[in-house]
Amino acid sequence: MVGGEVEGTLDDVEADEDREPGRRKSPAVTVLLVLAALVFAGWAALPLTGYDSNRYAAALVALTQYAVPAGLVLVVLALVLRRWLTTLVVGLVTAALVASVAPRAIPDPPTPVQGTPLKVMSANLYFGEADAARVVELVRSNRIDVLSLQELTPELAAALDRAGLGELMPHRVFEAHAGAEGTGIASRYPLRSLALVPPTTMRQPSALVDLPGDRDVELVAVHPVIPVGSDTVGDWQREITVLPHTPAESRPPRVLAGDFNATLDHSPLRGLLGRGYADAAEVTGAGLRPTWPRADAWLPPPVTIDHVLVSEGVVVQDYRTFEVAGADHRAVVAHLVVGR
Repeated sequence: MVGGEVEGTLDDVEADEDREPGRRKSPAVTVLLVLAALVFAGWAALPLTGYDSNRYAAALVALTQYAVPAGLVLVVLALVLRRWLTTLVVGLVTAALVASVAPRAIPDPPTPVQGTPLKVMSANLYFGEADAARVVELVRSNRIDVLSLQELTPELAAALDRAGLGELMPHRVFEAHAGAEGTGIASRYPLRSLALVPPTTMRQPSALVDLPGDRDVELVAVHPVIPVGSDTVGDWQREITVLPHTPAESRPPRVLAGDFNATLDHSPLRGLLGRGYADAAEVTGAGLRPTWPRADAWLPPPVTIDHVLVSEGVVVQDYRTFEVAGADHRAVVAHLVVGR
């Protein structure tokens, strides 16, 4: 009888344990977790496979950096709930995202170089509503050599000159226009207008900058159309794709600076980087520093869509971002050296 009582007691304990919360796997919890994992895997697959050919995919790809913490939360949740297969799958996908995103926050080793210093600034002026005095103040305080301006209107071009830009940067290739279409290049060094980019929705002028050193540099002010409309994604992809390849060794090195309307996860920009360009923010470990929207905006989540890309022959030494009153983007400033 004693043995029977002990055996019965053990059976009762196991039954009680099975009835405790978390001891048995609830089908409803499993279904919800698997659904969340599938949504996460689909989101992660977009940048990993380079799929951004419609506006919804392009928007999700822009938020790739936020998929990393989402994946980590799912991994912890799956571990706590002891869903081992889900933990493994989500963990592997999250690891792939981390491997893709994390290097942007790690600066490259310094590259010794001799040549001509070049400070480049890019600013999206928000339909010409940006504070002209603030833009000129940034140019003056950072001793900017070449300035790329997007959404440059004729009225703001005049306001910039009234604020003193003409004195600091007398050389320019301006294609000012009402609304968001205008773009311009201003420089303290002489400029010669080039035609490195075919016609696009927004103006994307280019110029040869006559530097005082041994080599000159070509600069393109970049501003492809934003991929938010149902019929603009194709134009967005094309307008980034048609940006000039890295130059031949016999030509001057090249800098692309502006509002690319793309993060480093978007396939058109990744293709451009694959042609030999380097992103100044990524080189300096600031590749996750957001440039849009402005800091006081609640939505959408901040992302990095303004860039300074450099070809071989140009070395990045520093990169910073600055608030501009009246603008919805942060200005970006890259300290470069054009090698001899």
